[in-house]
Amino acid sequence: MSTPADRPARPEDIDEICGSLPETELGTSWGDRPTWKVPRGPKGKGFLLYRAPGPTAVDPETGERYDDLVVITTPTEVEKNALVEDESTPFFTIDHFKGYPAVLVQQSRLGEIGRDELVEVITEAWAAKAPKKLVKEYFGE
Repeated sequence: MSTPADRPARPEDIDEICGSLPETELGTSWGDRPTWKVPRGPKGKGFLLYRAPGPTAVDPETGERYDDLVVITTPTEVEKNALVEDESTPFFTIDHFKGYPAVLVQQSRLGEIGRDELVEVITEAWAAKAPKKLVKEYFGE
């Protein structure tokens, strides 16, 4: 399926991108939260999670809990900080994730980045959790 050259990202792109990566499955973690994992099966590690609204993640302007957050793993704190500090992206973090390599993004703000950038961020999240052999096969290294 072809996609227009780097159109704005959309919420439905998340599942499409995650599902296109090798050995992924949509499961649950943190109780009942939909979570994309790699590899399939009981050893799967989550790399993207649909976060429940909670008191640790609120809109600083309205005080309302975010109800459309996605947590995306980053390979390291360096990549996390690069995404969070880049004011041209909608990625951010909260105290709850201090010291943990992951960024948050509201699905309603995904259009602020291109689909290509979302593919890159999700693919890096997948690679950070996937078995090394699978990553090497995928990237052809």
